[in-house]
Amino acid sequence: MQFTEQHNEIRRTVAHFIEKEINPYVDQWEEEGIFPAHEVFKKAGDLGLLGISKPEEYGGLGLDYSYNLVALEEWGLTHCGSIPMALAVQTDMATPALARFGSDELRRQFLAPAIAGDMVCSIGVSEPHAGSDVAAIKTTARKRNGDYVINGSKMWITNSTQADFIVVLANTSDDQKHSNKSLIVVPTDTPGFTHSERLNKLGMRCSDTAQLFFDDVVVPQSYLIGEEGKGFQIQMMQFQDERLAGAITTVKGLEQCIANTVEYTSQREAFGKPLIDNQVIHMRLAEMQMEVESLRALCYQACEKYIQGEDPTLLASYAKLKCGQLTRSIPSDCLQFWGGMGFMWDNPVSRAYRDMRLTSIGGGADEVMLGIIGKRLGLAARH
Repeated sequence: MQFTEQHNEIRRTVAHFIEKEINPYVDQWEEEGIFPAHEVFKKAGDLGLLGISKPEEYGGLGLDYSYNLVALEEWGLTHCGSIPMALAVQTDMATPALARFGSDELRRQFLAPAIAGDMVCSIGVSEPHAGSDVAAIKTTARKRNGDYVINGSKMWITNSTQADFIVVLANTSDDQKHSNKSLIVVPTDTPGFTHSERLNKLGMRCSDTAQLFFDDVVVPQSYLIGEEGKGFQIQMMQFQDERLAGAITTVKGLEQCIANTVEYTSQREAFGKPLIDNQVIHMRLAEMQMEVESLRALCYQACEKYIQGEDPTLLASYAKLKCGQLTRSIPSDCLQFWGGMGFMWDNPVSRAYRDMRLTSIGGGADEVMLGIIGKRLGLAARH
């Protein structure tokens, strides 16, 4: 990819924002189990970082996706995984469909304040029994006098205890499971909406995650995104944004993990020499860096297809799968090289080990990515 000075300026802006507004507070937020999303998002929104590739008429910068991609890559400099994930939910998981298919009224009411950082949003797809199997969701939205009446629950929803609205995937008819779903905006102050206490997770500790409950939640039918019954297809399209965002945001986090390990093994001596002088260690570290660079290249290539108007699904699936594999292997191997120090809770590598483990599960598990790739390559049955 060819980057302009504007790309580089976006990188610098994000990096400076992280250094000033996020990293000094990460340890405190991790300890507290939550970060102040409205405060952080508003500051990011004031810098134009929440709508880089969104339409200008709703407060976005109107730039192509490559500018958004470099911002996502820089968010990986954050000293935890929670905040890059939360920001990516706002920019690349909960709002792409709203930006593409929402009515003008809906975009002015919800997209514009999300871009400005005045509203925090979530995407409500997964359910306790339906994670990767999106078609199996049971939440319903039945029509009544110009409204939808929503009943059901959602699980593992990022940003949910602080969100101002949720983009919810629900069954709006009894048709076939791939043609009976719709995406609907649900403000969280609507009567009948509640959420659980924050879920106690292995990693991503300062990202607020909860189960959501919809008990006769009534919203206008005008809160529908796109056409009724097209929600599954729209969400599958939106998943490409999510998966590419998930992959690129890990690149610099993985590089930090490697760099921290290089520094530690260069200083730590065992048997009369620095650990890094052991061939098994420095060769593995070199291999790790090569693998991260291959992940970056996959993300860039998928981005090029995206901005050229081509279908990025195959390359985005490659990138998401590669990311899932590397976020399991690299933090684990780095932790091993730290020895007992790597097993300490406040070690940056142990935090990466905990946080990054989610990447091969969320947004489509590795096995789902393999299934998509197999079908795209003609290696498995298409349904």
